[in-house]
Amino acid sequence: MGYQGLFPPDTLPLLMLPWDLFTMSKMEFFGQVNFLKGALTYSDFITTVSRKYSQEIQTAEYGFGLEGVLRNRASTVTGILNGVDYDEWSPQTDKFTAAKFSPQDLAGKAKCKQELLAAFGVKTADPKLPVIGIVSRFAAQKGFDLISQVADRLAREEMIVVALGAGDKTYEEMFLRLNKQFPNKIAVKVAYDNAIAHKIEAGSDMFLMPSRYEPCGLNQIYSLKYGTVPIVRATGGLDDTIEPWDARTGKGTGFKFTEYNGESLLLTIKQALAAYRDQTSWQVLMRNGMNKDFSWNASAREYGKVYEKVRQIRGVAPALPEKVLV
Repeated sequence: MGYQGLFPPDTLPLLMLPWDLFTMSKMEFFGQVNFLKGALTYSDFITTVSRKYSQEIQTAEYGFGLEGVLRNRASTVTGILNGVDYDEWSPQTDKFTAAKFSPQDLAGKAKCKQELLAAFGVKTADPKLPVIGIVSRFAAQKGFDLISQVADRLAREEMIVVALGAGDKTYEEMFLRLNKQFPNKIAVKVAYDNAIAHKIEAGSDMFLMPSRYEPCGLNQIYSLKYGTVPIVRATGGLDDTIEPWDARTGKGTGFKFTEYNGESLLLTIKQALAAYRDQTSWQVLMRNGMNKDFSWNASAREYGKVYEKVRQIRGVAPALPEKVLV
């Protein structure tokens, strides 16, 4: 919703679109043409990539000025969680990692952790320290403004952070500064590198995604499969996919915080670090996530139901055969 396609009014005739679209009930948005508004207004049905996000975008905080349009279309708005490709993202088959592992045999994860630290040049750190991984675009939307608020205090915790990404120069420079100040605690690669991303998922103990908003998110789902426990903000798909860990019951898959501020983030990271000290309990937590299934099968069926509903409303095309829907 933050990326809407805003253009000056004279864009309409250039595209041979009639001027009667330039009204508040159609495509006009504070004097400009808004293509996302047009799409929302004229579509038969609206899908987002998580249930929580479909609700959030109908509020002023997340609607970016179009929340009223969505509330008017509320009966046609639904959230269907993204699926992931486990042929590419699985610790049992990953071609980029030093070792394979599974919920039944976690031994290979230690080798992946060793390889990860070597790839980031962390040579003298205690390998028993928990590693927190980050793979992200470096932007405020992804929660890096929160990380910057607590970075110096975080660096003094008993852990190691490895970060891969690029984006806002302010956050790139923050990580480079922290790396110079804490070379065996904070490591960064300012780049996009698919192989390193796989190594982070496989070799980290935890994965950090403190997003301001997140329509779905994929890395937290990859992390579950690799036994890399997510630490997330309870927004959008992050909230839908991660269940809070309860050591008493042995249920849950990660750690979540709600308030968007640095203190809540730091407190939640500390909770995860404390939980890590009990390795017997931690392995239960890891396996809980590894046994989750977020493959495309369930999501594809839900899309099939939406398309069938629209077909019935419009009455224009035969239904897809069941084998296509699944």
